[in-house]
Amino acid sequence: MIKFLNNLSVFILPFIISVILIHALYKKTPAYESFTQGAQEGFKIAIKIIPYLIAIMACTAAFRASGAIDIITSLLKPVLEYFRIPPETTIIMLTRSMSGSATLGVLADIINQSGVDSYAAKLASVITGSSETTFYVVSVYFGAIGIKKFRHALLVGILADIAGLVLAIWICSIFFL
Repeated sequence: MIKFLNNLSVFILPFIISVILIHALYKKTPAYESFTQGAQEGFKIAIKIIPYLIAIMACTAAFRASGAIDIITSLLKPVLEYFRIPPETTIIMLTRSMSGSATLGVLADIINQSGVDSYAAKLASVITGSSETTFYVVSVYFGAIGIKKFRHALLVGILADIAGLVLAIWICSIFFL
């Protein structure tokens, strides 16, 4: 089965590109011009969101460098112990809503320090996959299209992150403890 999927994966991208080009020929759509126009629009959006990207990256770096995560971890230690949550996963819980790249870096650190099969690594991986970079999405995507009033979307995003976090802890405790 794995060999079949590996062989299939080699042909999927060329197949999709061929289907798109054939469809463009059939509809008499200028495919190359449409592609370059889309690339120009994408570049304009990328330039527009750079300030938001810099702001969220600076905030994440400041949060990590300030030592606030260590303080929060020490304050939450009794709660973490009660729910059998490894303290090293606290940083994942705190950074996931802010930055995907910071979270992946922290996840790599946890896996390197604790081992691939450790409960901390498994919990951190599930948390990473069960939540979204809410602040990043709100700042970048809403900023790109000029939405200034986003408090309700932010609240829903944070609630969804909390629900994902709670469910990740619960599921990991069932499957991995």
